Parts: sequence; structure tokens; C-alpha cells
Amino acid sequence: MQGGSLEQIEESDEEEMVTIDKGSKHRNRTEDPNFDPQRDGNRSNNIKPKKKKTAYASQDGVGYSWEEEYKRSWDVLKEDDSGSLETAINQLISSKRNRIMRDNSSIQRGIIRHLCIILDLSLSMTDRDLRPNRLSLTINYTKEFVTEFFDQNPISQLCILVTRDGISQRLSHLSGNPIDHHRALDDKSKLVPSGEPSLQNALEMARATLSHLPSHGSHEALMIMGSLTTCDPRDINETIKNLESDRMRVSIVGLAAEVHICKEICKRTQGKYGVILNEDHFKELLFESIPPPPKLLSQNDRSGFTHQSADLIQMGFPKQVESKRVMALCVCHPASGSTPSSLDHQRKFRAGFICPRCEVKNCENPTNCLICGLMIVSSPHLARTYRHLFPVANWKEITIPNEKFPGSMKCFGCDLVLIEEEDDDDENQNCKETEEAVVQKINLQKFKVPTMKDRGKRKAVMRAYHCERCGETFCMDCDVYHDQLGLCPGCC
Repeated sequence: MQGGSLEQIEESDEEEMVTIDKGSKHRNRTEDPNFDPQRDGNRSNNIKPKKKKTAYASQDGVGYSWEEEYKRSWDVLKEDDSGSLETAINQLISSKRNRIMRDNSSIQRGIIRHLCIILDLSLSMTDRDLRPNRLSLTINYTKEFVTEFFDQNPISQLCILVTRDGISQRLSHLSGNPIDHHRALDDKSKLVPSGEPSLQNALEMARATLSHLPSHGSHEALMIMGSLTTCDPRDINETIKNLESDRMRVSIVGLAAEVHICKEICKRTQGKYGVILNEDHFKELLFESIPPPPKLLSQNDRSGFTHQSADLIQMGFPKQVESKRVMALCVCHPASGSTPSSLDHQRKFRAGFICPRCEVKNCENPTNCLICGLMIVSSPHLARTYRHLFPVANWKEITIPNEKFPGSMKCFGCDLVLIEEEDDDDENQNCKETEEAVVQKINLQKFKVPTMKDRGKRKAVMRAYHCERCGETFCMDCDVYHDQLGLCPGCC
């Protein structure tokens, strides 16, 4: 009888919940002299069946996605003693301003850039630690990066490569037109993750893509890597030596954890390597590669002499033409001899830019003429590129009123009242005006610096920004705007 009527459960990896006849178990246990019904009953009730793994469960097996804690992003805004959110808003804007303050020293930078963006399309990009997942967020940020890159670097070019299944593939060719890259990123059929990435094959393809380009332009590679492993055919140290000899800068943004080989590649090629913390930090690390980096340190040639290249580059300013009656073929699309079917192609056939050297028609500007090789640009493109060589100076943050700035003061850029004299209005009326002003000014898209009218015209210490060159004082909004504008309203 001992053990004959007991049900034995074999442990295995694929077992599910097993039901046990409680009556037979209780009957067999009563035959044991050491049986305690209260103790054994509580022990049996505490036994919980294993949760069956489903496709909707999280990876750690703790719970489901809809059981996770909801992110309350508005909790970071806390009221001050007066019940206003303006102090918290100003602190957030000030902390963001400190992060984006850039080096304004005049150093030599490569304003003509050739960049290869490498996307990791391995299975690790399907993880959902980023919303909605790593791949979707990476594609969205890459589109924003392409738009902002050509806005600040109009005479530069880039291409997009992907790596998966141990190989590297080209997603878009080297071009200065952001529309081509956006179309390539919108094609979901070419962005299916699978297998493992190959760091070596991706860097070798990027090096082969940029090796034939002239030396006056910088050669760069930016990789977004979500995998912690790489499947390489050969020794990757040989690839690193080739990158150093070709003076190619490699920067990597990691989505999982720090990888030693990635850190070593960025260190030896004088690039940047960072691992993200969240979605916002991901965008910050990615957009750090938009401004032109300093030129690489000069190297010794075979004779032992150190030289720094500073060649003159020939550029041409084309003439824009648009014919409404006669359509003419361009040098960019020599095979397009049939009648165009879309309005976009019709515009390409009717409008264009005439090269000043060989007088052929090109569809895009800026670009390199396919006939004579002349770089075709316009004056606004050069102006937007030239601003990186002599960046605008950062304004100094001050608090007012003080000994140097007493009394009434307005922003020089937008005439916003920074501080006023005291008023003898009724205190209740002041409180009413304060509440109405705060409700009107709290906007999720733009937060303005509160005036003294909003605070009931009471004296307070406020932040302002002072340009040491022209001596003018500005508000916080003008400080953020002047960095994007590229000039100081008071100096010009």
C-alpha cells in the first residue's frame, strides 16, 4: 500500500498542470502516523501551477504586456510652493539646454561629408524594450536623422546599408537627395529582420563604397547595432587596420549593452560609441553625428613628413530652368526615354539645373555632374554649411535683477518683459491674473518664460541670457532659437 495508490509526477520540461485526486491523497496520508491535516493542507494549498508560456507573455515570464505599469510621464512636472508648474518647466528646458550646448571653438571640420548608415536587421531588433520595438523606432529615428542631416549638411551625401544573416546588403545608394533614402526606408519588404549581423562585412562594404571618393570629403560610417554578437568570416582586426589606413571614422550606437569590439573600433577610428538608456537618449546619441566632426589627426606619409590636406575645390552655380512646353532628357536618367506617368517624373523632365561647365541638365541640386564631375551647389547651401566652421557663440546665463541689470528689462529679440517694477494692485486681482496667465501659457509644444504680469507683477529672480559680444539680453525662447538660426539678433 505504501506508494501503491499515490500518484507520482515525473518532472519534465514540457509538463503542464496536473490535477490530483484530493480524496485519495487525503485517504492515503491518514494512514501515515506523522500526518498533520492542518499542516499538510496548508502546504498543498500553497502549491501554484506553473504559468504556461504564451506568445503574449513577457520574456522574463513574470507577466503580460498589459499587466505592466503604465508610464506616467507627467509626474516629472511638480508644482512649486505657489501651485505653478512654471518652475518645473523652466528646469526641464534649462537641463535640455545644458545638454545641447555645443563646442563653439573655430576648428577645422570636414563640411563635405560622405556617410554610410548601417542598420542592424538581426533578430535582436525584434525585442520590445523600445516602443513599439527596436526596429520600428530605429527606422523612424533614421528618417528624422536623414532629414536633419541634409538640412544642416546640404552638400554632403549618404547611403544606407543593412546587415543580417551574416551578410551586408545595400538599401540605398550614395546620394544627396533625402527622398531616395526615405523611399528605401519605407519599403518594409527589405527590412525584415533575420539571423545574426556581421560587423566586419558591413564595415568592409562601407569602406568599399567610400574608398573611391576624393580625399577632401570626410569618410564616415554610423552603425545602429542591437545585437551583442557578430558573425564575421575573418579576423576583424584586419578590417580595423584598413579603416585606419583609409582615414575612415566609425561611430556606433548600441541598443543593448556595451560591446568591447565596438568600443575598440570607435576608439581607433576616432569615432563615438554610446549605449542608449531610453528612447530620448537614443535620439540624442544618434543626432550627435549630424554636425560635422573635427577633421582626423594628420598622419605621416611614407617619407615621414606630416601633411594636412587643404585643397581648393571647384564648384559651379547652375542655372535653374523650367520649360512648360518642351520636355528634355536629363543626364541623371538617361534610360527614361518613355513618356512619364507621374507628376514627379514630369517635373523632372521639365525642370532642371544647367551645369555651367558642360551645359547638361541635372535634376538635383546639389550634386556632382555625371559628365564633367563638377560639384553643383547654390549659395544657400554654402551658407548653411559654412556656419559649422564658425558657430555662433553660446550666450551666458544670468539671473536678474542684479547690480548690472536693475529695474525694468525686455528681451532684445522678442520684446518680452523679463522684469518690471512693483505694482500696488489688489492682491486678489493679482492671484486671479496669475491663475489665468498660467493656464494660457502652459502649452505642450512651446513654453514661454513667464513675465512679471503673470506672477502678479511681483519682483522675482528670473533667468536671462546675455550675449557678451553685443551686450544684449534675451529670454529663454530666443536662446533656443538663436542656436538653430545660427546668428545672434543683436550682433547682426
